[in-house]
Amino acid sequence: MGTSLQRNTNRSRPTKSAGARAKRLKVQRRRLVDLGMDEAAVALLNSGEVRTLLKHPKKVSAAQ
Repeated sequence: MGTSLQRNTNRSRPTKSAGARAKRLKVQRRRLVDLGMDEAAVALLNSGEVRTLLKHPKKVSAAQ
């Protein structure tokens, strides 16, 4: 009976902040440039395209 009165703290997760999201995207763009992609081409990609390209880094390196 005592456990049912405790509050479940795992119910909601903290939201992602805009600053942390921008920092992750900046790091991911830098990784693509390090793999050999052109900086101008990376600047034109949106965040979804950046993440899908980073899923297969060997293909990115081979395409360059």
